[in-house]
Amino acid sequence: MAAKKTGLSAAELSMFCGQVALILEAGLPLYDGMETLAEGEQNDSHADIYQAASRGVTETGSLYDSLKADGRWPEYLVEMVGIGERSGHLESVMRGLERFYAREDRIRSSVTSAITYPLVLGAMLVVIVFILLWKVMPVFRRVLNSMGVAMSESGTSLMRLGTAVGWIVLVLVALLVLAVVVLAVLSRTGKREQVLSLLRRVFPPLASLTRKLSASRVSGVLSMMLSSGFPMEDALDMTGKVLSDREAAEKVASIRTGLDGGKTFADSVADTGLFDELHNSMIRMGSATGHEDQVLSRLSELYEEQVEDGISQLISIIEPTLVALLAIVIGAVLLSVMLPMAGILTSL
Repeated sequence: MAAKKTGLSAAELSMFCGQVALILEAGLPLYDGMETLAEGEQNDSHADIYQAASRGVTETGSLYDSLKADGRWPEYLVEMVGIGERSGHLESVMRGLERFYAREDRIRSSVTSAITYPLVLGAMLVVIVFILLWKVMPVFRRVLNSMGVAMSESGTSLMRLGTAVGWIVLVLVALLVLAVVVLAVLSRTGKREQVLSLLRRVFPPLASLTRKLSASRVSGVLSMMLSSGFPMEDALDMTGKVLSDREAAEKVASIRTGLDGGKTFADSVADTGLFDELHNSMIRMGSATGHEDQVLSRLSELYEEQVEDGISQLISIIEPTLVALLAIVIGAVLLSVMLPMAGILTSL
């Protein structure tokens, strides 16, 4: 959500929030600190954004007014800054935002790695098999023909079979790589929800990871907003606005509806199926003791760890599978040539 509005990555937003928190912790006037921050980032590709924020703070005396007037900052960050200024807890809010965007950056990096490694291996498989079929196989055929020895019918069939298998695998892997690239591009457009829905249906492990990722984001946002003094109803309203996952946003809206209908927060959450039953029990305990924000913060960390572990497990399965497939295909194509050649040589 950061990149769409500002061009800043989640890591850059985390750094910005951390620097503002450091300015406040040091007791510096905010306008002086923001001016120093803008000067330090003047060689950055987003220098104009920092400079606009600094000018706005100097003119209005409010970081919230400055960011809101700019219009290029994430709505969630802007509104949280506003709450921090009004409640007098801007320093703690900025620290919370720093952790939030750092977590978003880690999750995005894990997802990127999960997509990149298989794509690279798949592309390598396509290139190697293509070169093998296009360049190497004709060389073997010319060598056999130059020997002046007729190949047996079984040898000819074996060579044709190996070539056919190679081309079939080449086409299938090429189509798979192309499909992944197309889906990755579409996911950055207005087709994001349709792409995610399709992937969840055809790839069940992704559905589980998506649910855990949504649970991590929902619990993280709610925890930060509750700890910043938001009423639960307002926290839910804001959380639904900042979620990019429509299904998760609908579940948050369902929780809000449950509260309006007289249900407790814990019961409303349990009805959505957003969290595991054990974690629903933790939320009930947190609600009973008045520590919902702490429980939700811990759940956000737990689900983030589960997402990262799940992605690592997928990578650990996909990588060796592609390597094994690469070895099998290349071996089959080579054997389809070498075995007939070995038969001819032994008959000489």
